[in-house]
Amino acid sequence: MIVDLPSSTTSAVNRKLVELREAGGVMALGRVLTLVIVTDDGGSAEQAIEAANAASREHPCRVLVIARGSRQAAARLDAQIRVGGDAGASEVVVLRGYGPLASEDAGAGMVVPLLLPDAPVVAWWPADAPAVPSDDPIGRLAQRRITDALSARNPTKAFEQRRSGHVAGDSDLTWTRLTHWRALLATALDNPPHEPVTGAVVAGEAVSPSTDLLAGWLAVRLGVKVKRSPSTAGGGGMSSVQLARRSGSIELLRPDGRTATLRQPGQPDRMIVLSRRGVPDCLAEELRRLDPDEIYGEALAGIGLVSRGRSPVNLVP
Repeated sequence: MIVDLPSSTTSAVNRKLVELREAGGVMALGRVLTLVIVTDDGGSAEQAIEAANAASREHPCRVLVIARGSRQAAARLDAQIRVGGDAGASEVVVLRGYGPLASEDAGAGMVVPLLLPDAPVVAWWPADAPAVPSDDPIGRLAQRRITDALSARNPTKAFEQRRSGHVAGDSDLTWTRLTHWRALLATALDNPPHEPVTGAVVAGEAVSPSTDLLAGWLAVRLGVKVKRSPSTAGGGGMSSVQLARRSGSIELLRPDGRTATLRQPGQPDRMIVLSRRGVPDCLAEELRRLDPDEIYGEALAGIGLVSRGRSPVNLVP
């Protein structure tokens, strides 16, 4: 069900939510959090809503979408309420502000009356985000702040802003996309022989925040020299990790962006499905924890310990 409320107010939206609940029982009250999505009006807003709907099946929540319209238009708030099949396991409220209502301060003011009482608040910027999310009016309302440097118009600049402006409670989907890589490497190191790693090489696209983060994570967690190199592979993103040990190296190679090969001394090669994770999957993982991700903060700091190599790594699966 979709209910449009053109030229509305947040009070009218709240009243309509109560009416829908009382009249049809279409919305359960067992919401675990409020997810605030900040984006521009248009196709990007719909893509973010689809991702939130998919994630809400694991984390029932109220989704508040701030879809900022033109700042040159007359002041107006167009609201839309989506429930039932149009909202996954959540209730979605889309707030399209125009003119002065498209500003950051106005967006926070519209969100406050619609927050679930006594429930955590998570803010998500699917594309471009503030330089320092914790200083943003909406960021100050949230316990967790999720960004995605790879989806920004300038990923390199956005990622540098994440590094310099990081505070506890911040996270980025470029980090979440690494979960399976980190799990595979940790599992490989748990198997015999239990020898210390003496060095590491991480390869990926020239512009790949995830590759930089994995190199920083290894530098901090293993306490060894890590080299970050470009890759000749055509799969995009992360391409390979090599962990050097006395008896031979552990290698995790993904030349095509879909299937990886894990090589360990004395063991047959293992083929592993390791395709790039989608936004709904990453968002659902981020919503599983509402406490600060300290390991992500360490990985960001660890990037400063990584050396960069100019010679590309040629992957031979």
